[in-house]
Amino acid sequence: MNNIERIFEESSDIKEFTKDYFDYLYKLLNQLDTNAIASFATKMEEARRANSTIFFIGNGGSAATATHMANDFGTDILKKGGSDLPFRAMSLTDNAPIMTAIANDDGYNNVFVNQLRIHYRSGDILVAISASGNSRNVVDAAEWVKQRGGTVMSLVGFDGGRLKEISDVVIHVESDKEDYGPVEDIHMILDHLLANWLQYKVKQESK
Repeated sequence: MNNIERIFEESSDIKEFTKDYFDYLYKLLNQLDTNAIASFATKMEEARRANSTIFFIGNGGSAATATHMANDFGTDILKKGGSDLPFRAMSLTDNAPIMTAIANDDGYNNVFVNQLRIHYRSGDILVAISASGNSRNVVDAAEWVKQRGGTVMSLVGFDGGRLKEISDVVIHVESDKEDYGPVEDIHMILDHLLANWLQYKVKQESK
């Protein structure tokens, strides 16, 4: 039984379930390594100043997070930051024709690697998002970048999986396995936290 199922079983109604769910999120948030969050922000700033591209990848809910992060770091900061030097943020989850073509022709494990083979350049950064840290296509993409001396930053949950072992920067939501909802909730909180911090940093330097 995972934590969310346990919380449900122990709740008498939706109000109690809500309170206990929020308490669990609070616990997970307080366990986050703020040094890792700081390192993530620093790498993002370095990529921006170098005019490097930051690629975001993930499956399922993490694919939605990848899209959301690319939007927040890219167009949102460009609009609100007041600088002509943007974060070159690109989600590799957004082109359905390309993804289905690669999956059909070369297998789903290659949907991110094959796109990186086209777009990746030395100095670029890969942000890999996976609750388990073991999604095969995400791990394959991370290993592909690492083999080329590139930087991989990961948002993971559970025990961190393979991504925790190979990434340069890891923000780890240390949860029980199968707690997908809370892990993905916190990944989105991290998106908004980091995007807001960087937005105001950019705005400050543009004054």
